Amino acid sequence: MSAIIMVNPKKHLGQHFLKDDNIARKIVDSLLPGTENVLEIGAGTGILTKHLIEKRFPGLYVIEIDRESVEYLNANYSELDGKIINEDFLKYDLDKLFTGRFSIIGNFPYNISSQILFKVLEYRNSVGEVVGMFQKEVAERIASPPGSKKYGILSVLIKAFFDIEYLFTVNEFVFHPQPKVKSAVIRLKRNNLKQLICNEKIFFAMVKAGFNQRRKTLRNSLKSFNIEKDEEVDILLQKRAERLMVRDFEFLASRVNKG
Repeated sequence: MSAIIMVNPKKHLGQHFLKDDNIARKIVDSLLPGTENVLEIGAGTGILTKHLIEKRFPGLYVIEIDRESVEYLNANYSELDGKIINEDFLKYDLDKLFTGRFSIIGNFPYNISSQILFKVLEYRNSVGEVVGMFQKEVAERIASPPGSKKYGILSVLIKAFFDIEYLFTVNEFVFHPQPKVKSAVIRLKRNNLKQLICNEKIFFAMVKAGFNQRRKTLRNSLKSFNIEKDEEVDILLQKRAERLMVRDFEFLASRVNKG
């Protein structure tokens, strides 16, 4: 018999527990066929976890910072014995878990969702896929194409290494407590890009500089970069950051003279 342990949502952890089992199943079913190793971030009371267990993945781990949730999971899911990590995902060394590629899944806390994605970028050669619930506005921003007002830093950095698919929208009333905004589930799938054609640090810095002054043309917002000019470069520098595709930023970064 399952132990009776109450888990109270904690505001400082950004916890909004999903309570709709059909949506939970739909999220887990969004993992691509052939998935073997899975890491769930922020399992809470295990509404996604139980469906992950049913899938019998060869490798399944759960990382959860909330001790109360960890107690609940340990008491109710014996299949997770030794598989629950009571740590902060943002500080955890993911190389400890899997030797090969793995997928990440979760109902991500709104307050750290962008930081989660930056960590995914850091481990992009190990993370083959991410299926995550985000604040709808953040999900739309990540999935937005060039030219959109929502297109921004995360859009470019994630698109450089992942194919992005907006899967479905989730209403507020299926959570406890209810958030004030809608949510959305997106899937990121690692693309075939092994390495950028430019210096990675310069690429990241250039994307951030371009969007931090998004109303200016790149000629003004990228003044601090020593970019070797030619006709193709000049055409791009006349545009604003939101008009450039990933490969345009990559090209500009490759033309930076580091001398």
